[in-house]
Amino acid sequence: MSLLKPKLSPEVADALAKGGAIVALESTIITHGMPYPANLETALSVEAVVRENGAVPATIAVIDGELRVGLEHDELEKLAQAKGVVKASGRDLAVAMVRGQTAGTTVSATMLLAELAGIEIFATGGVGGVHRGAEQTFDISADLTELGRTRTAVVCAGVKSILDIAKTLEYLETQRVPVIAYGTEDFPAFFTRQSGYKADHRLDTAEEIARAMHHHHQLGTGTGLLIANPIPEEAALTPDFIDGTIADAVREAEERGIGRKELTPFLLARINELSKGESLKANIELVRNNARLAAKMAVAYAALKKG
Repeated sequence: MSLLKPKLSPEVADALAKGGAIVALESTIITHGMPYPANLETALSVEAVVRENGAVPATIAVIDGELRVGLEHDELEKLAQAKGVVKASGRDLAVAMVRGQTAGTTVSATMLLAELAGIEIFATGGVGGVHRGAEQTFDISADLTELGRTRTAVVCAGVKSILDIAKTLEYLETQRVPVIAYGTEDFPAFFTRQSGYKADHRLDTAEEIARAMHHHHQLGTGTGLLIANPIPEEAALTPDFIDGTIADAVREAEERGIGRKELTPFLLARINELSKGESLKANIELVRNNARLAAKMAVAYAALKKG
């Protein structure tokens, strides 16, 4: 069975042909994660960080039903202001194609399209996980199961403390996904550098992580890797402040009956309002920080493959 190939931008196609360093980037941060113009400014800034560190950025989205890997400046600007854009997980892509929809791709969809394109490293903000109360709701993000079946290495700032972090780490273990913390023993919690839980492994350089990726792929495990990169210390929020803000937002979501795929965008927006914009500033800085590490990993990984 032949697999569907997404349409590549000329820059991404050229980098792939030459075995260059490429970093995949998601688009829900543009379509559902931030308001305009912060979403466009962040997307352009993150792409610039990737280039500054020697790699080619490949923002992934669905545009009018077409799977796209790599967007031009005008396409990013149009996407940032588009109305009626859907949020597509991996399971939603086929229907979005049939309907000719424009969609921001979640972590699971971006991982899948990156793998189809031949890109093995992906930078995002945070991944989804096991939601609190999942023993009753069964609310577990498709990001975790995608990590268990797709080779993509995902660089993130851990998971948000709106989730059940202990159960998320247990689920990743069940899926055989190595969790590697960059420069720390602790698993980060998105807005904060520590969650109270330890990561499986610690590696201290992008080159070490690239080598671990290479060996992991050679072992034929078929799973991705989760690279947990703590938010920069100067951008981190205090645990008491953000945990209280998140608790208020979660309570409001429960009272209003907001759940499933609408929950995370609502919580991010409400947390930003309650924190008077502090969470948005932190979000932007951690995404840039993840793009920086991912680009360095991509350069090292490309060198390993050529060598």
